[in-house]
Amino acid sequence: MAGYIVNITNLYKEYIRDDMRIPVLYDINLDVPTGEFLALMGPSGSGKTTLLNLIAGIDRPTKGDLSVAGESVANLTEGQLAQWRANHIGFIFQFYNLIPVLTAFDNVELPLLLTSLSKRERREHVETALSIVGLADRMNHYPRQLSGGQEQRVAIARALVTDPSILLADEPTGDLDRQSAEAIMTLLGRLNSEFNKTIIMVTHDPRAAESAKVVRHLDKGELT
Repeated sequence: MAGYIVNITNLYKEYIRDDMRIPVLYDINLDVPTGEFLALMGPSGSGKTTLLNLIAGIDRPTKGDLSVAGESVANLTEGQLAQWRANHIGFIFQFYNLIPVLTAFDNVELPLLLTSLSKRERREHVETALSIVGLADRMNHYPRQLSGGQEQRVAIARALVTDPSILLADEPTGDLDRQSAEAIMTLLGRLNSEFNKTIIMVTHDPRAAESAKVVRHLDKGELT
């Protein structure tokens, strides 16, 4: 569908444990316009992170149609998925997932090492991404030398550095104090409004959800 970056139709997800089938998502239908900032809310175990992982191509649906950035994700091989994710998906985690022995610069550069960019081009991309998140003066610092909010900014820069089609954020403020959380949400709002980045964010925090343009709720695997 033109103008939509995510199209989900009649999507189901279940996991099999021994002889048991564990349903997680039921008949999900969701269209996300390009440039949207969508918050997915719901109690623990409602399927929020599972849905985010399906959109990211980290997991596959049991049945249903899922198209992201013009690609039917469920039909891609593992190799194709890896390349597709590198081109289109920027993922922001709750606990940053930075490598402690690498500087902020080196952590942000990691996704670019899989590209054909020259060293000079990689440096330009990394410096731009760190500048956008307000950490140009911290690029040579290690994660242990940064606050939690600064670590999350580095993680956001890493997600941004490849200029992905969509940013997926899983509880991006869940490990932060209120002041740092508000600063991160202000940054995500700016990425959406100034840079037109499509953002889908999973959160349990009503304050964080206030930054989104649209809020949808998952409850026991159903989207309301």
